[in-house]
Amino acid sequence: MIVWIAGAVALTILVVVFRAVQGYRRQARALGYVTLIDYLRAVPGTDGEKRHAVDMVMQGLVLCVLGLAIPPFLLIGIFPLYFGGRKVSYSMMGLGLIDDSIQPED
Repeated sequence: MIVWIAGAVALTILVVVFRAVQGYRRQARALGYVTLIDYLRAVPGTDGEKRHAVDMVMQGLVLCVLGLAIPPFLLIGIFPLYFGGRKVSYSMMGLGLIDDSIQPED
């Protein structure tokens, strides 16, 4: 019986991770990023990217709270919580609003 429950939990975790990575990759390609890592490291520039960053934070929080009951979900929830929180923090600081390559001439 315990083997079945552990198998079901493991399968659920794999499905959640797989679907989340697929969704993030789809979002990255739609926004013109080459790789998923480029998308996760980028500062959100548009309102859509900011909304998606907040969605990542909320998904991470939900998985972390669910991780209080089922500990493996805590490990999964940390990643969207970190990357989404990083994106939201950067956008709140105003990073990415000004193109750094344009420097005023003295």
